[in-house]
Amino acid sequence: MKIGLVSYRCENKNLAFNMSQIERALKENAGKADLLCFGEAFLQGFDCLCWDYEKDKDMAVSHDSEVMKQLKRWTLQYDCGVATGYIEREGESLYSSYVVIAKGEILCNYRRISKGWKEFTITDDHYREGTEACEFEFHGQKCMLTLCGDLWDYPEKFKTNGLLIWPVYVNYTVEQWEEEMLADYTNHAEKVAQRTVLINPLDNEPKSYGGAFYFRDGEVLARTKFDEEEILMLEI
Repeated sequence: MKIGLVSYRCENKNLAFNMSQIERALKENAGKADLLCFGEAFLQGFDCLCWDYEKDKDMAVSHDSEVMKQLKRWTLQYDCGVATGYIEREGESLYSSYVVIAKGEILCNYRRISKGWKEFTITDDHYREGTEACEFEFHGQKCMLTLCGDLWDYPEKFKTNGLLIWPVYVNYTVEQWEEEMLADYTNHAEKVAQRTVLINPLDNEPKSYGGAFYFRDGEVLARTKFDEEEILMLEI
């Protein structure tokens, strides 16, 4: 499986720009990758919500939306799968989710199970979490999905002998990454999977320096530079 980890810039509440970033990655990597993976909540930006449900429901994206239909069309047009984090709406409920789309179909839709994505001291029961891990097969590879704080709070749910796909949104400084956090993430991933890919988007508000990484057996085998739009291409 040829997988591209896309550490591109996204903008909060700017769905049109973020969609253009997804298509840009697809165009530039047509024929080079089987699957392109973006970070947590990339589609709308991690800080796209204001915790007023009547406003936030219009920011969220449902599976029957034109946005999701366009993503499905692009996977056919560019012959490449897309995996991206987004704020999902199902009925009257909102989730922080991660969707994998290939050949015009949704292969997996994972809903974050930890509550750190929301202002849980003020949100009501419209803002919900999932309960189950999500495992799928792609190009002969077994893949397990998790999202950001899920792996810290519920590591037992994500043990796998396949590839762990770990999209995050974190805004550590470059110094924090290099001096402490990269080692922490590598060591924690090793507890549940032999092989892990981690994808963090770039953002300006607050500042996120992005970064994409491939961990194997507790070692960083490949990575992108911080604060640069880049795709880490891997064959796994």
